[in-house]
Amino acid sequence: MKDPMGGQSVPKCSGCGIELQALNPGLPGYIPEKSLGKDPVICQRCFRIKNYNEASSVTVDQDEFLRLLSQIGGKNALVIHIVDLFDFEGSLISGLQRFVGNNPVILAVNKIDLLPKVTNWNKVINWVQKQCKEQGLKTEEIILCSAKKNQGFDRLLDAVAERRGNRDVYVVGATNVGKSTLINRLIRDYSDLEQELTVSRYPGTTLDMVSIPLDDGHFIIDTPGIVYPWRYSELVNRKDLGAIMPENPLKPIVYQLNEGQTLFFGGMARFDFIQGARQSFTCFISGRLNIHRTKLDKADALYEEHAGTLLSPPNTENLGELPEWTRHEIRVPKGAKLDLFISGIGWIKVNGDQGALVAIHAPKGVKVLARPSLI
Repeated sequence: MKDPMGGQSVPKCSGCGIELQALNPGLPGYIPEKSLGKDPVICQRCFRIKNYNEASSVTVDQDEFLRLLSQIGGKNALVIHIVDLFDFEGSLISGLQRFVGNNPVILAVNKIDLLPKVTNWNKVINWVQKQCKEQGLKTEEIILCSAKKNQGFDRLLDAVAERRGNRDVYVVGATNVGKSTLINRLIRDYSDLEQELTVSRYPGTTLDMVSIPLDDGHFIIDTPGIVYPWRYSELVNRKDLGAIMPENPLKPIVYQLNEGQTLFFGGMARFDFIQGARQSFTCFISGRLNIHRTKLDKADALYEEHAGTLLSPPNTENLGELPEWTRHEIRVPKGAKLDLFISGIGWIKVNGDQGALVAIHAPKGVKVLARPSLI
């Protein structure tokens, strides 16, 4: 087959930035030859996401993502790192400081619309500052925002204008944190480009760096989303993704538990209250994930018998796709105010101050940790 690009510079998809090719439908950037003349031109994968909300199995490997990210340290750049407040520890890019060097970082904390309206936002910012300090990440400014509700974006744009100077702006983040929505807002405010990036809830939508020219000759550069294997959203079947990723504000559910009781979160994860005085625990998870309470001594048998049916999602046909569960035992000290966090599922807030011995069961590799309470 002759070179469909005619030997000229290779065009890129205006949706995800990948170089286009008309030779292999299984590789990134595929576009039917008859579609090459269209303007703007997008690859078949972006076309399907945009028109049918249908994900494709084409991905780029982790080493490629890290290679692209490591280029930022040598540039004179302003970095916007966007994270998901619902999955903060899962979406924060670990070691970002060594990738960005001395370039200033604005941390955009997205999805604040998921938290209850009575939340004290100053306390949330203080909490984020402490978490960043623990991770060794220096930030110029922390901005709470909601791409979905268009909250906080004006402040973010002001911060970019104030701090950009004579620099390009790099936007970095894990998959599924709302990065493309932010970039599209930046395009509308800073550039006269007509096309927007493909916005999708499927991991890894942006496959290559996309440079968006600004009026002053500089660029906004959208980097690919980092795919982190410890996030539940990367493991789960895409049919079940909608059940674990909340789209509406979380409705915290409080359970008064005696020791020896267990909560199942569908068939996705399990929380055991092993030992301690009767106390309450608040679950911050998607409203579409059913919580089932049972006795700890019956929990193994219940899962064995009802995983994929009563305890779902995942349903029976998708159950085998997830890794075996790992048990994480956590001792909550007396007086501690802790969240028990499961990356991609949410968290369980320990309300009592009497202390407790608990365990969380989640697929092997999923990040589980105890942290200071967010709320």
